[in-house]
Amino acid sequence: QVQLVESGGGLVQPGGSLRLSCAVSTNFFSVYVMGWYRQAPGKQRELVAQITRDYSTRYAGSVKGRFTISRDNAKKQAYLQMNSLKPEDTALYYCNALWDSRDYWGQGTQVTVSS
Repeated sequence: QVQLVESGGGLVQPGGSLRLSCAVSTNFFSVYVMGWYRQAPGKQRELVAQITRDYSTRYAGSVKGRFTISRDNAKKQAYLQMNSLKPEDTALYYCNALWDSRDYWGQGTQVTVSS
């Protein structure tokens, strides 16, 4: 069973930055499409950013230009650099690993943007 462990969440003021990390326990990390999703209270889970095995990326319109997704295949980790954070970015952020029919999720890390 592949396990995903997120870290890096916390409380930050508007305009601040955070970097989320996702460690994945698999020797096949490089083939997975890695994604970051978020879910705010009372809202559906939404895709924030995704990076493919060939490093193609896509972003939700609300975070484009502020967030950057990356991956390090040697370390088997994915990252989400979040800059210019806004209160509406407050949510539980989940890491996702997707390959063929294999679809794995982490437990989530809380990001709260508040003054």
